[in-house]
Amino acid sequence: MGLIAGLWAAGEMPGRDGLYRADDTGFELDVEGPGAYHPDAGQPIPFRIGAPLDVARAVREDGADEVDTYFESPLPDGSGWLTGGGGGMGNIGFLARLDGDRSVRWIASMTYSNPFVGVRHEGDLAVFLNDWGNRLVLDLADPVLR
Repeated sequence: MGLIAGLWAAGEMPGRDGLYRADDTGFELDVEGPGAYHPDAGQPIPFRIGAPLDVARAVREDGADEVDTYFESPLPDGSGWLTGGGGGMGNIGFLARLDGDRSVRWIASMTYSNPFVGVRHEGDLAVFLNDWGNRLVLDLADPVLR
């Protein structure tokens, strides 16, 4: 079992902003904090996937946070699940894509996104809502998010 799969199995996620894949590869994430920075509910949360990330180094330097799951939703095509929630001190949010057996495919760990409380599906788009009512839209057809 790899590092990311092991963290997930233990109920944890990496403590640094990033998109972490089950094969222990990852990407930096740039996510603005929707809580204090976007006081009007309904605002979109900017989410940008950046450069490759050294996963082992990120976990070694920033540790792990506990996963507190708020929702789990089946993918419309039946291929797996989307889940999300929070962790840490209340400002941390996470999203994860799981396979049909609920093994982790990827985890998006976001320090200032606030916890995510739900998702709705619009074709290949997944529209997530955080606890401030702000939304984050991901295209699940993007190869990085498959």
